[in-house]
Amino acid sequence: MDRKDFISKATKAIVGVALAFSPVTSQAQTYPSKLLSHETEIDNIIKQMTLEEKIDMLHGKNIGIREEMEPHSWNSAHLTTDSATFFPTGSALAATWSTEWAYAYGKGMSREARLRGKDMILGPAINIQRIPTGGRTYEYLSEDPLLSGMLAVAYTRGSQDDGTAVCLKHYALNNQEDYRGFVDVRISDRAMHEIYLRNGRWCSENEHLLTMILRQQWGFPGMVISDWGGVHSTVDAVTAGMNVEMPGSRFMGQALLDSVKAGKVSEAVIDQRVREILRVRLTVKPVAKEIANSQPVGNPEEMTTALEVARRSIVLLKNGLLPIDTKRVKYIAVIGENAVTKMALGGVGAGVKTRCEITPLEGLQAALGTSVKITYAPGYKSFDREGRNKRQSPQQPIDRQLMAQAVKAAKGADLVIFFAGDNREVETEGSDRKSITLPSGQDELAVALAKANKRLVTVVVAGGPVDISTVDEVSAALLVSWFNGSMGGQALAEVLTGKISPSGKLPMTWPKRLDDVPAYATGTYPQNIQDNNQGDIFVDITRNRSNDRSQQLIANYGEESLVGYRWYDSKQVPVAYPFGFGLSYATFQYSDLKVQPTAEGFNVQFVLSNNSSVDAEEVAQVYVSRPSSHIERPIKELKGFQRVALKAGERKTVTISVRRTDLCHWDESAQTWMLEPGNIVFLVGGSSDSLPLKAEHFNL
Repeated sequence: MDRKDFISKATKAIVGVALAFSPVTSQAQTYPSKLLSHETEIDNIIKQMTLEEKIDMLHGKNIGIREEMEPHSWNSAHLTTDSATFFPTGSALAATWSTEWAYAYGKGMSREARLRGKDMILGPAINIQRIPTGGRTYEYLSEDPLLSGMLAVAYTRGSQDDGTAVCLKHYALNNQEDYRGFVDVRISDRAMHEIYLRNGRWCSENEHLLTMILRQQWGFPGMVISDWGGVHSTVDAVTAGMNVEMPGSRFMGQALLDSVKAGKVSEAVIDQRVREILRVRLTVKPVAKEIANSQPVGNPEEMTTALEVARRSIVLLKNGLLPIDTKRVKYIAVIGENAVTKMALGGVGAGVKTRCEITPLEGLQAALGTSVKITYAPGYKSFDREGRNKRQSPQQPIDRQLMAQAVKAAKGADLVIFFAGDNREVETEGSDRKSITLPSGQDELAVALAKANKRLVTVVVAGGPVDISTVDEVSAALLVSWFNGSMGGQALAEVLTGKISPSGKLPMTWPKRLDDVPAYATGTYPQNIQDNNQGDIFVDITRNRSNDRSQQLIANYGEESLVGYRWYDSKQVPVAYPFGFGLSYATFQYSDLKVQPTAEGFNVQFVLSNNSSVDAEEVAQVYVSRPSSHIERPIKELKGFQRVALKAGERKTVTISVRRTDLCHWDESAQTWMLEPGNIVFLVGGSSDSLPLKAEHFNL
């Protein structure tokens, strides 16, 4: 097989690695050294174990938890101590562009996990956001591997430093929900390494992924856990490097015991899989049963972290009205069900049983008090689970009566705030969205509201990109507030009222049209298949064709490494809003760029000034271009970033390090990372399309 046509079964197959190290951190060997500190003890334990006891460690004992469940069931155990903080979802965390708050996020997740008796978190979710319609885009971080990697490392460190293991998910090429159980991904070796990874069989039985890359190239000594239903064989899975089958024991229970007794699997392989599990088990301090679920979860410290992340995640896309001037604005019409819809639960997958969730309407009411009259009208009827199970589209027509009520409320208001976007029923595990058009006739409602009152602010509530062409045109101000957690309503109110300046930046490109998205433009997504469902662990809930094996289905990643902004730049495709974009109430100036070569790479130094009367935070971004390269490359790539807090009128000298290792490309012939010599150009600014500083003529 040609190396440029490696095949991957992008099953929902690999959740990843407890106490993981990552190539994007210079302290990569810290955690593996901890994992390897119990080898003598592990030797003694394995010697005392029977074969049956060893194999009993290699599969799940129950389905899993969000809230506490009944054994082997998705049914709630109905406890009163198993609530949790609803932290902002992955795309919201990524919009902060903050490793500091990603660390706090991981630490907060760890504290809550241990109160619940859990010593491993199934997260962070590190999949690259290949398609905006992905059912789990809201869980993932970014379309860019550097941004995703740095935030995932910070999250992981926060959790591990607090004593809880993480299990990164998903290891490779799980970029869609439709047909996720068996779609056959084809991608070049170079693109796999530079954006995703590389493999050529079911992920759960892929020796190249689980042994050669993960354990040999990366030096990872820990354990690999399958995603739910991601194991498809016995002998191939365990010998390739899979440690634990979840949620049951179909392949790695009695079938594995029989395979060892029949001589198809060496007991030495079983010992190695057990060793890798024990390394994690002995590194992480267990939670005593009498302590687990004995104290309430969702406490003030975690709520504060959720609030701080939410504050920094909100992205201001357009502004002609904000912040709200309470001297002029005495009556606000709040329109849209998303103003009152709680997003902790809904759909399938990453739901949270939370003790608190402040909605946007509640946040505004608390922030403005009695000084401003607020009227609420739903305006549209949100898409719900019942509708989805009947396979009705979220693109249901507008409710004329609700629209008329909303327009009436808007006519007499000093300001209209329209809450548009998706909900957790539209964006859900198990199925991808069929379009990015705003659901429930929201575009038509937005036009009607703007005709009634030109002072229209639109807040888009969504986990990933939606088509904002209509609301952008008719709105005087436009924001994205994500699925923003327990404190999201308070954070949004603080931004709208000017208590804090917005500072979020888009972690993914927002396209003008779905057809412009690389996977759609190349015709490689969506795939078509006859409806002949044969089952997925969530299929009874989702009624989606996510694991239909009646036909071979191929996903040829035709865009290769040109994911997200790399594609739009290279193909000169206009976008609605670019990667890294986000406005502020402050005005920032970049100046005095200096680039200094170092032993590790380059220090990119510049002055950042806040030329306004507003305290604010800015995310400075460093991109690199290789115009004279002899190999195909994107126009530019993100290679560093830093969130900077500046008081009104303050200037700071900022230094962002760019490592040589991050400037390498994967050489398919040599099967290694190579640094191509030649000219390198550094570009610095506040978003991928606004880079006022440029330094060139630096040679590698």
